[in-house]
Amino acid sequence: MEDAASPNSGSDLNLGGNRGRSIEECQGMIQRSFRNPIVKFLMEQMEKSGCRVGDNFVKAVVCTGPVAGGYTKGRGVVKTFFVFFLMFFYSQFLLFIYVCLKITVCSNYLTIQDEVNQVVIHELIHAYDECRAKNLDWTNCAHHACSEIRAGHLSGDCHFKRELLRGFIKLRGHEQECIKRRVLKSLRGNPYCSEVAAKDAMEAVWDTCYNDTKPFDRAP
Repeated sequence: MEDAASPNSGSDLNLGGNRGRSIEECQGMIQRSFRNPIVKFLMEQMEKSGCRVGDNFVKAVVCTGPVAGGYTKGRGVVKTFFVFFLMFFYSQFLLFIYVCLKITVCSNYLTIQDEVNQVVIHELIHAYDECRAKNLDWTNCAHHACSEIRAGHLSGDCHFKRELLRGFIKLRGHEQECIKRRVLKSLRGNPYCSEVAAKDAMEAVWDTCYNDTKPFDRAP
């Protein structure tokens, strides 16, 4: 991936040839995605969990591999500032936690607004998981698998119409089968997870993570 660190987790789409937008066009689509109700909700929930999203949290980049986007764990990018101010006759401290760039959207592999929205939603769920868990370890196959299960389930990546566009036609059980396929595909990119370890980790955490719909009451 150019102009970005290798992602801890990546989104993939049914990518074809001669696709894509310029970085400037994609950045505009990212800004429009912030008006999506699910995107807005996830960003609000991150702030409520103590992770304030910075202006450059989501950035369009040119990617070298056939992926739609990625989430990179920040290294030294979480900064805490105590702001002292006087209000009337008392003072108080405010704690702001700013999270810098973590989500990348691959401009050269995306064409329409819905694709950008999906990438942003998927990667925001990873960001929320890290914000909530605090100790999420992407080198741990079970941790990685759990976040991928949740992102696949809660983002709508595996809705029937999306699977149909990918060429997968199955009326019953398509969603869970899709999520498992995409989880294993993502874990194959994790150098700490062998094929066997990835499958074992996914199966071990499946029930717990699939049924964990936070911050939603139920899967959207």
